Amino acid sequence: MEKYKKILTVIDPTTEDQKALERSIELATKTNATITAFLSIYDFSYEMTTMLSSDEREVMRNSVIKDKEVWLNEKIASVAQHDIKIDSKVIWHNRPFEPIIDQVLNEGYDIVIKGTHEHDKLKSVIFTPTDWHILRKCPCPVLLVKSHSWPKNGNILAAVNVGSDEDEHISLNNKIAEEALNLGNLIQANVHLVNSYPGTPVNIAIEIPEFNANEYNESMLNHHKAAMTTLAKKFNIALENTHIGEGLPEDIIQDKALSLDAELVVLGTIGRTGLSAALIGNTAEHVIDGLNCDVLALKPEGYQSPLQN
Repeated sequence: MEKYKKILTVIDPTTEDQKALERSIELATKTNATITAFLSIYDFSYEMTTMLSSDEREVMRNSVIKDKEVWLNEKIASVAQHDIKIDSKVIWHNRPFEPIIDQVLNEGYDIVIKGTHEHDKLKSVIFTPTDWHILRKCPCPVLLVKSHSWPKNGNILAAVNVGSDEDEHISLNNKIAEEALNLGNLIQANVHLVNSYPGTPVNIAIEIPEFNANEYNESMLNHHKAAMTTLAKKFNIALENTHIGEGLPEDIIQDKALSLDAELVVLGTIGRTGLSAALIGNTAEHVIDGLNCDVLALKPEGYQSPLQN
């Protein structure tokens, strides 16, 4: 089944450089997809102007929307390619992520593509609240775009969790590998698998003198190697393209993405609630922040967005 036939591209009104739109066109040329360039705008000052009646506020809102529609259509015209259909949609909403996810739920988009904000190392968090909400709550794949190009014969890194025997993780690993291979075929890139595993817990090594840390580490590594080999064979991925490292996922994934000069990292975000979601969410955030390439975030099969009725 061909994927990515219907792309929702989130436009950033604060920048001239629309990386997400350019990437969407690049993908659409390979999949014959249609694109909707989507802009959610809101100006608090208009809503708070008590001098105006509700009708007058409506007129002002519509005037701002019309201006943005003109701006957006000019943007599209400047980058559009004649064989790709690009629609535009501008919506007034005070929580930008909600209409984005509503569009996905109501219109059946296959992927959301959004640019991330450039940042320097002093500002460690690139996430806007909108990015965070979309990653957590969007049921379809989300591609966060940075400035890295997609050269032919480049590398895609699929970040999996082969240490877990939970059905949810196994199913998500399969989905991550499948999506990475699908994109690898589309953009003619090599697919690699990466997995991290935790080292010996320091407190155990200290509190239990007879605990053999080397033995523990070796058995962990062997367990992950065996599981990684099984996954690689299932998807016909060469064993030399599998990578296992001891440490935090964000460190291992970032190091491997840099050493491969990957153009894309594919990872899973599990939308649980509570502590588990916080841990998984933070890992995704740290991973994405440390990468200079695009990130494709996937949900498990059967995921239901909290915005679904």
